[in-house]
Amino acid sequence: MNAVSAPWLRYYGDTPHTIDYPDKTMYELLKDTADLYPDSVAYEFMGKKTDFREFFERIDRTAKALLALGIRAGDRVTISMPNCPQGVDMFYALNRIGAVSTMIHPLSAPGEIAFYLTASKSVAILTLDQFYPKLSEILPALDRPVKVIIARILDELKAPLRYAYIMTKGRKIPKLAKSDKYVFWNDFIEAVSSVAALPPIGMKADDGASILYSGGTTGPTKGILLSNRNFNALALQTVAASGYETLHGMKMLSVMPLFHGFGLGIGIHTALCAGANCILVPQFNIQTYAKLLKKKKPNLIPGVPTLFEALLRAEKLENADLSFLRGVFSGGDSLSIELKAKVDKFLKEHGATVQIREGYGTTECVTASCLTPMNYYREGSIGIPFPDTFYKIVKPGTIDEVPVGEEGEIVLSGPSVMIGYVDNPEETAQTLRTHADGRVWLHTGDLGKMDEDGFVYFRQRIKRMIVTSGYNVYPSQLENIIDGHEKVLYSCVVGVKDPYKMQKVKAFAVLKPGIEPSEAVKREILAYCEKHIAKYAMPYDIEFRKELPKTLVGKVAYRKLEEEANAEHVA
Repeated sequence: MNAVSAPWLRYYGDTPHTIDYPDKTMYELLKDTADLYPDSVAYEFMGKKTDFREFFERIDRTAKALLALGIRAGDRVTISMPNCPQGVDMFYALNRIGAVSTMIHPLSAPGEIAFYLTASKSVAILTLDQFYPKLSEILPALDRPVKVIIARILDELKAPLRYAYIMTKGRKIPKLAKSDKYVFWNDFIEAVSSVAALPPIGMKADDGASILYSGGTTGPTKGILLSNRNFNALALQTVAASGYETLHGMKMLSVMPLFHGFGLGIGIHTALCAGANCILVPQFNIQTYAKLLKKKKPNLIPGVPTLFEALLRAEKLENADLSFLRGVFSGGDSLSIELKAKVDKFLKEHGATVQIREGYGTTECVTASCLTPMNYYREGSIGIPFPDTFYKIVKPGTIDEVPVGEEGEIVLSGPSVMIGYVDNPEETAQTLRTHADGRVWLHTGDLGKMDEDGFVYFRQRIKRMIVTSGYNVYPSQLENIIDGHEKVLYSCVVGVKDPYKMQKVKAFAVLKPGIEPSEAVKREILAYCEKHIAKYAMPYDIEFRKELPKTLVGKVAYRKLEEEANAEHVA
């Protein structure tokens, strides 16, 4: 079943089934928006607002500064920044001159940074002053020279906040003197005087524009090369599938990080191309989250499930009015039916007229490629394919489509599918396969099914499956059940090696605020599980934690819990 002919179109006639994708770069598509809404706010950072006119002046200045530094079309430049103006400006400036951005987490360890710089063959890197010590450790050992640009949060703050920052967080940041080993952002920008004008745009829509990295949860980290068309298609598809007449003038809480497809593709590029105002959030925690919601009143919030779980624990939101919310979108990880119900209840109790809408995608197609329609939810579904995006379910390891309703591997085809993995033709060939219909299909490695109306249902990563006593056990299904207990906030289920069963099942759980861990609570939850879980799939233990470890993008780090549980078992 595909997005063009799927029967759901009879229910959602307002969503176009095909879109005209212009042959433009990311810079050019965004420039169209800037020309249309020059006085509208493009982004806001720590109370400082930048309209589209000034935004493009900043982008073009940064593009000239890159040329002055010796960066040219085709060069790769690493951006290791939180969500702040310099990172956003640099992303589009590199695109303007035809260079390729490579996006990495600023909290990456020194060894990881070295890997990313080497793998991408980056000629330069942009990072914050507070992260330079890590960079200085690995620069001498690199096989090629890398130019370093140092940005400071301080430079983007208005006067009152600047002073407060200096007296608090700023005191903990090592003071860097001027050096020939790096150039400060302000000095870098001042060098534009040596460049008379920007050259004509030479990059094409289908050229590689940015490299994102896979999370490495199912194997070695891989660079994912994405084109201008990939990002632009995502932006146009998301707006078309959103259900809103326009996003112009809406405020997007851009809390998902720049280095992540969801944060960059939806929270930044889609929002900006639609004329929305991005509220850039450099660092997430529950306290600042609650404060931001109440103060900034964003209309749109994209996030991973753990971000919405944090909503339920934010004390400062106890009596808050959230009626300003017009869209709450979950992606990046599986949203359990139970957590959705809890978040929807919370939103309703706080005046919001919307429910959380789940989407699905992978970094190999930038991010989302499927979304729950507005006001039409099917329990357990991640929604319907974006315009021009085709979905089908195949028998794992093959290209053979399975019958409607049967589980298999989710594969998809559409204009947001990546060019390929960087310098990895073998992995690319395994993931991008041409089927008998002549289309190139992205094999996601995810297990799911599709119903007769084209609604898609995600189960989990195929490789996350637990095999116990010959039975297949799917952790996400058990997590749904455990999360349904009235005392559980959220959980994670892992497999532990066992000489007889091959693997046995262990659960980790975070209890709701006010519930103290005890043997009595554990027995109560296990008794509840026995009523809903087959005997062979029952957890042998539930371990309570105050928090579960998270990946850099806020997903529950089940691999880490799996390693810990197996290490304890061996010990």
